[in-house]
Amino acid sequence: MTGAALGALGVLAFSMSLPATRVAVEDLDAWFVAFGRAVGAGLLAVAYLAVSRAPRPTAGQWRRLAVVALGVVAGFPLFTSLALQTQTAAHGAVVIAVLPAVTAGFAVLRAGERPSRGFWLAGAAGLGAVLTFLVASGAVRGAVGLADLYLLAAVALCGLGYAEGGALARELGGARTICWALVLSLPVTTAITAVAALRHPPHASAAAWTGFGYVTLVSMFLGFFAWYGGLARGGVARVGQLQLAQPVLTMAWSAVLLGEAVPVVAVAAAAAVLVCVALTQRLRTASPVPAARVAPH
Repeated sequence: MTGAALGALGVLAFSMSLPATRVAVEDLDAWFVAFGRAVGAGLLAVAYLAVSRAPRPTAGQWRRLAVVALGVVAGFPLFTSLALQTQTAAHGAVVIAVLPAVTAGFAVLRAGERPSRGFWLAGAAGLGAVLTFLVASGAVRGAVGLADLYLLAAVALCGLGYAEGGALARELGGARTICWALVLSLPVTTAITAVAALRHPPHASAAAWTGFGYVTLVSMFLGFFAWYGGLARGGVARVGQLQLAQPVLTMAWSAVLLGEAVPVVAVAAAAAVLVCVALTQRLRTASPVPAARVAPH
């Protein structure tokens, strides 16, 4: 599959992460949700690496995996879980709106990519369309609060984890990159999950456990197989712009699954976002990713 196709699968998988997290933290402790999902995904990662007989990373790769773990295994899950205790999933879509721009910035710093001026203009236009969509739909309202600061921290750490992981996946492959990051984190995530479970015994509704199961199996594990593979094959900055469509998908899931109304302006904004995404995929970076360097998945 092409990098864009793999990236699109990743975006589709991640588009339900915020609603699922929101449902989970209604009954479960936010720290348990954030780190418990990493424990569950980490155990799956151990099995995957054993079955695939994956070679161990080098010392340099372990250091880079620690950056990946900080961003996507610990940082983003924790801060979004804390934020969604008091904010809605729709409001949390603001995170996704600015994440592609942050990821592109880290792609320059960490992955050595140099997107063209046209790429930046198309990405900025897409960001503007997404923000317009969120404001018009009523997802953004009120003053900036602690939850918004949590969301900003989540964006910064996630963008770093995406860029570092996408670059590292050229060497390890997308599946092995997230699996090794989960395994590296397992001692810490297990300890924090145990403490959280002791402080707040995890008694929850079926809906909360379903949300927890989704963020464990899909958001923290399978989604990254496609996402990191796409970033490695198509370039972190370019494929990362596919996430401009994620807030639109998140709101669509809210309408279909939760019965929330979507205004007419959302349809126009969605069309504008898709046009901008298409433009970013056509505008190549100045430093394209050599296909031969990308490791198998």
